[in-house]
Amino acid sequence: MIRVTVLGGSGYVGGELLRLLLAHPEVELKNVVSRTHAGKYLFKIHPNLRGRTQLRFTPLDITAITQDCDLIFTATPHGSAMNYIPQILQQGVRVVDMSADYRLKSPQDYVAWYGWEHKSPALLAEAVYGLPELHREKIKNARLVACPGCMAAATILALAPPIKYDLIEEKRVVVDLKIGSSGAGAQPTPASHHPERAGGVRPYKVVGHRHIAEVEQELNLLGSKPVTVSFTPHAVDMVRGIMATAHTFPLRPLALPDVWKVYRDYYSKERFIRLVKDREGVYQLPNPKILAGSNYCDIGFELDPHINRLLIFSALDNLMKGAAGQGIQCMNIMSGFNEAAGLGEPGIHPV
Repeated sequence: MIRVTVLGGSGYVGGELLRLLLAHPEVELKNVVSRTHAGKYLFKIHPNLRGRTQLRFTPLDITAITQDCDLIFTATPHGSAMNYIPQILQQGVRVVDMSADYRLKSPQDYVAWYGWEHKSPALLAEAVYGLPELHREKIKNARLVACPGCMAAATILALAPPIKYDLIEEKRVVVDLKIGSSGAGAQPTPASHHPERAGGVRPYKVVGHRHIAEVEQELNLLGSKPVTVSFTPHAVDMVRGIMATAHTFPLRPLALPDVWKVYRDYYSKERFIRLVKDREGVYQLPNPKILAGSNYCDIGFELDPHINRLLIFSALDNLMKGAAGQGIQCMNIMSGFNEAAGLGEPGIHPV
């Protein structure tokens, strides 16, 4: 049993962490921090938790929340967690950071991609990128785990096998993503306002998206040559979910059995990766609709002989395998628990 605190518990990722932690067989939830909602019951902000807990949000006090605590999730806005994490680590408490603050290894990358100077650059080398399928052994002994961005997670998981096995052109990778509104966070903006978003498909940050930095960083650890990724997201009319479609170009002739073998070999022992390529039914390829509330990433593929193209499809729930579920998975690994503890639920169907 470990004692856990959530710092930044009022947002969508924070709420999903609370839902999972309250049901986790090996966790005692000690504190949930929110400066805006301090004193309120958790269920006043997260109504799905009514009847599950009588905990209230607490104000931010690092000294107080690190007492009697083994691990803290930081689910604060980008650029905030680095103000608190060094002090938390000094108190001997481990951290799983849900923000972007420690995902990148180079301080210069934060200037280039986020537009700010990192306040604790010495910790970047120590932080472990929280994608178990790539870094499980490092996560086991980490003090600080930096969970991936949701679209980055979908993209990396789709591309890792063909990059690892040098199947595709490393400079010709084009990824098109569709993401639900919860990916924009709990605070509405004009672009996320329902009348503007509903019924539409809105491309945004069509070049230079921040997640490119972590995608290329992680894929470049796998391949024999530097990888360059083109990456364009679209806001679509769903609440949860990401659908990534990667257009790649094989270096040699491939048949479907070759692709199956690569993905089966790479993910054969991965509890939360499912390969989806069926010949019948509605869901013949991955679809985020059936993954809501689950920690699975579904991956499928198709060959296009017309132009020698390998299409790769990757779907996940952005609040689960793209955020809170991934964080719980990392916590389980860090704590020596069953990796699937608290994460066994399948997606909901229909939604």
